[in-house]
Amino acid sequence: MVFSSLLFLFVFLPIVLITYFVVPFTLKNILLLIASLFFYAWGEPAYIFLMLFSILMNYIFGLLIHYKQHKKTYTALAVVGNLTLLGYYKYSSFFIENINAIFNTQIANEPLPLPIGISFFTFQAMSYIIDIYRKDAMVQRNLFNLALYISLFPQLVAGPIVRYNTIAEQLKSRIHNIPLFADGVRQFIIGLAKKVIIANPLGEIADNIFAASPNEISVTTAWIGILAYTLQIYFDFSGYSDMAIGLGKIFGFKFPANFNYPYISKSISDFWRRWHISLSSWFRDYVYIPLGGNRKGVLKTYRNLLIVWTLTGFWHGASWTFMAWGLYYGIIISLERAGLKKILSRLWSPLQHLYVLIIVMVGWVFFRADNFTYSYEYLQSMFFLNEVGLIDYTAKLYLHDKAYLLLLGITFSLPVYPWFINKLSQYEANRRLRPLAVTIRYGIGPFLYMFLFTLVTMFLVNSTYNPFIYFQF
Repeated sequence: MVFSSLLFLFVFLPIVLITYFVVPFTLKNILLLIASLFFYAWGEPAYIFLMLFSILMNYIFGLLIHYKQHKKTYTALAVVGNLTLLGYYKYSSFFIENINAIFNTQIANEPLPLPIGISFFTFQAMSYIIDIYRKDAMVQRNLFNLALYISLFPQLVAGPIVRYNTIAEQLKSRIHNIPLFADGVRQFIIGLAKKVIIANPLGEIADNIFAASPNEISVTTAWIGILAYTLQIYFDFSGYSDMAIGLGKIFGFKFPANFNYPYISKSISDFWRRWHISLSSWFRDYVYIPLGGNRKGVLKTYRNLLIVWTLTGFWHGASWTFMAWGLYYGIIISLERAGLKKILSRLWSPLQHLYVLIIVMVGWVFFRADNFTYSYEYLQSMFFLNEVGLIDYTAKLYLHDKAYLLLLGITFSLPVYPWFINKLSQYEANRRLRPLAVTIRYGIGPFLYMFLFTLVTMFLVNSTYNPFIYFQF
């Protein structure tokens, strides 16, 4: 079940919402836990036992770390246990495949179905264990509250990765009020519109172009394909994050932001401070800093950066292309740290943005492609190194029929919405303009959100194409 489905929007969510606000506060967490486990079991009934095992394992280790001696040993065992679960289901087939290729062995290799969201809830569980060990948070003695933290359905399958010390107090007590609820509804609808109205149509363009042989597409078609994918993955993932954060607010939780208009960045370092913020900060705090960060000399700093970014790529998928994608960013961020960023800062601002966009779009080729051969051939098509030429009939067709989608995506990948909200706030502070601002915010605003929701519903009714990229992670 995905948030952008009619089943979720018109059956699951209304039932959970009505029940949640009817039951007393003492039962709200239990209700959310039951709803979250049902939500997870709907997609993969067998893996609900894996989720329950993960919850119980981390609950026991949390108590052992808090109450017993040998805290470091229990912490190490807990981390190894979590990584073993993740490694078995996500990476075992990859390792067996490579062992067979390198040593010419015939080890049986039956790919396992990947449990939805295992990368996200495993990292959340590890943050709980590490926070307890570091004494950054108190141990959770209530098994049901810990179960809710790990399985909470708004951010279960695709984040943001919520640290335990961020949400610990909210599990015990949180505020429910109309402004927070309304803000959550607005953010959820915006995320839903990003996903359904922008990401899905762009995804169809990207899928069609990437399904073709890269040697048979023109330069323009190749750039249209990667531009469509660049916008699709942003609106798909940031839309899902907005829906998750909005749902959290509806239920009284405040989750951290996960995206901050990354395509306006002027450096790759800045890009990764804006893209998938919860993952970047997780690796910084739980891997990069423990390795020594930038405190142990220049060479070790670059070593740590390369390790962290290679692991970041591997986190996304069991593939050499994902590892190369992560290493690619590690090298670029190391170069920026070594002096490239200072050089870039002297350039004309649009050139800085162009640098980021080209680097990111080249990276997305490796992320999107299934293998290095396809990636290499696609990049050849992008940079005039095949024989098809500048433009072909496919490119002309997309530019004629789908240019509006690309422009829509480009426009709303810029901070247009926060600029508009900021202007409204400025007008509200102006006595002369306040009536207009109030009319827009409280009069016209609700109808615009209702219109967006209606439009999303029409899209969902009339289309069967509703993928979600980050389900594979």
